Amino acid sequence: MNMEVHNLGMHVGHVEVDTVTASSVFLIGDNDAFVLSSFFDTPPEATALGSIVPLTG
Repeated sequence: MNMEVHNLGMHVGHVEVDTVTASSVFLIGDNDAFVLSSFFDTPPEATALGSIVPLTG
């Protein structure tokens, strides 16, 4: 995705961040490029492959 934004004369006085999630980007100012990456940190033995049988109580 290519995006071009012109924030001419932008002024930021005060910023308060209450919550940050697992995929967050917070940027004030100029940037030439974003390089985003992701990884899956669940160990392989915790991954369920194939049919999953529901547990009944």
